[in-house]
Amino acid sequence: MHSQHTQKLSTLEKAGFGAGDMALNVVISSMMLIITFFYTDIYGLKVGDLAMLFVVVKIVGAIADLAMGQMTDIVLTRWGRYRPYLLLLAVPYGVSVFLLFTTPGWTYDAKLVWAYSTYILVTLMTAGVGLPYISLISGLTSDPQERLSANGYRLFFAKIGAFMVTIIVPILANRWDSTNPAAGYQAAMAVMAAMGALLFLLCFFTTTERVIHKVEKQPLLDQVRVLMKNDQWLILCAVCVTGTIGYVIRGSVAIYYAKYFLGGDTATVSAFLSTGVAAAIIAMVVSTWTTKFYCKVKLFRNSQIAVAVISLLMYFLVTPGDIVLAFVLYFILSLVVDLHAPVFWSAIAEAIDYGQVKTGKRVSGFAFGGISVCQKAGMAIGGGMVGILLDYFQYQPNQEQSALALQGIALMLSVIPGFFHFVMGALMFKYRISDSYYDTVKADMRTNGYVAG
Repeated sequence: MHSQHTQKLSTLEKAGFGAGDMALNVVISSMMLIITFFYTDIYGLKVGDLAMLFVVVKIVGAIADLAMGQMTDIVLTRWGRYRPYLLLLAVPYGVSVFLLFTTPGWTYDAKLVWAYSTYILVTLMTAGVGLPYISLISGLTSDPQERLSANGYRLFFAKIGAFMVTIIVPILANRWDSTNPAAGYQAAMAVMAAMGALLFLLCFFTTTERVIHKVEKQPLLDQVRVLMKNDQWLILCAVCVTGTIGYVIRGSVAIYYAKYFLGGDTATVSAFLSTGVAAAIIAMVVSTWTTKFYCKVKLFRNSQIAVAVISLLMYFLVTPGDIVLAFVLYFILSLVVDLHAPVFWSAIAEAIDYGQVKTGKRVSGFAFGGISVCQKAGMAIGGGMVGILLDYFQYQPNQEQSALALQGIALMLSVIPGFFHFVMGALMFKYRISDSYYDTVKADMRTNGYVAG
């Protein structure tokens, strides 16, 4: 292992690393915040078809993530294990995003086939760059504080990416072609796609993989067995699924909430989405600062339980059209919900090290791949639930909503996701890798010669 001083990352490298997540968030934020609305109100898919599409796409994505996890374990190049994919797939990734938001003037069935094809293509490209990217942190440095700091940058940039999607896309789409929203969305997403491709290239050229972990070739089933013995990793998996369901339901319905429940125009919708993202950006700073003197595991637990309480308040206090109170509570909710994010992404790398000390075998690519699969599972369940719930509450695109639909939209923004965050917080009571505990893990790794320079 390198001596500690070489494990420090420059500000440029942290920013370059962050640029990768900004690129990834062009897709992730679009999928969380815009795609459901785009498919129902602009592209013209039936709500029932939407639930099925989301589930199928996420299953494909989960398989792609596992395959990429294996690839990163097996292939080691002169650029490292993870960075080459950012270089090779940056442009195909951008093109796939552009195609996804293209609306052909075809029959309904042909459009449904196009929606499946382009969404699956984006999912494969996102796995191709996304999995190596989220694994990259374990190769940049082995210093937990540096990892936390780099993840702080990463999540800050991710939220800036999300911010741009929430502000630029609805407003640009409206500006470019208010008479034809489909063409407007296509043009706005073309800008986002080009930006995503350039940011991945920037990430490739500004980062270096210093830590090369020894990965023994292990059959897939053996890796699964090793991971199943890693109790802390399994907790993070469960946390990832429940949290993602909450995020997807709340994120997907935010546009509907601003447009129908609050009765907002394009500017209000964009401002409401941006308020959520702005709060999440501030959360990165608050979280990184708080974890310097407060246990990161406690912060994780308590913030998620607080989300459940704030969600209930939002549901009972905000009435239709009550814009000011809705904005204030949505800001607080979005701030508190994201306090756990830097902790979570650092925790995965630490849980992998913990597993190596516990079992004597290192499973890295598959462990990150497994977390990514859990994220996809959460997205599939959350996306499917959004389709089913909108249908159940009798949502009708582009018209005034019934009292039932409005109540449903309010529940989907607050109480329903709040329940999943409560479960997520409760699960973290079983998680025990605090900073002091991780120091003993690192000492064990050095003693056993698990880390190479």
